[in-house]
Amino acid sequence: MSRGSDAGTGTPVKVLVSWSTGKDSAWMLHRLQQCRDLQLVGLVSTVNAEFERVAMHGVRTELVTQQASVAGLPWIPIDLPWPCSNAEYERIMADFIARAVDDGVTHMAFGDLFLEDVRAYREKMLAGTGITPLFPLWEIPTDELAAEMIDAGLRATLTCLDPRKLPSEFAGREFDATLLAELPEACDPCGEYGEFHSFAWDGPMFRQPVAIERGETVERDGFVFTDLLAGPA
Repeated sequence: MSRGSDAGTGTPVKVLVSWSTGKDSAWMLHRLQQCRDLQLVGLVSTVNAEFERVAMHGVRTELVTQQASVAGLPWIPIDLPWPCSNAEYERIMADFIARAVDDGVTHMAFGDLFLEDVRAYREKMLAGTGITPLFPLWEIPTDELAAEMIDAGLRATLTCLDPRKLPSEFAGREFDATLLAELPEACDPCGEYGEFHSFAWDGPMFRQPVAIERGETVERDGFVFTDLLAGPA
């Protein structure tokens, strides 16, 4: 991971954190928090404005607000229309990046693990903008990464899964050693091929846990979603 202060000034570089709400984003944040020469300025999430939920993970925005609060960082939602074309998505993101550059942001961190095409797309979209992408978890073996997260106390719940890759019964389960042991052999331990997505609610990156309650599980648009609700304070 590239890091460092602005040359000759000793000023920490300003970093935005791409925030899906899941375990990989949370563990990336934990690693970034260890770098004293980085100034983390916010968690950035794309939001389905129609339903007020984080894109793909399906998490309610009120829970993301709580995550950001216990992480000690502002949450920066990027509202997307629904449906949203790729061209519209890229226009909205380009406008956001331009504003971030004006605010002095120089880097943006992503929790990608090993998918070359995803990384290449992010690098292409940021090329020439003045913002450099960071990939703190890149090419860490995912079995080792999953075990490291769990051993360190990260706790997360599966909020979305692809039933073509993972049985529906896994929806709403906690991401723990038992779940890892029961994953189908073809399933990546971190779900990097889109097998599942999660919501991180406790761990060393947070000052305290986010209280959640499990809601209903539904199938929608070919995916299985488990709704998470804010729990008692």
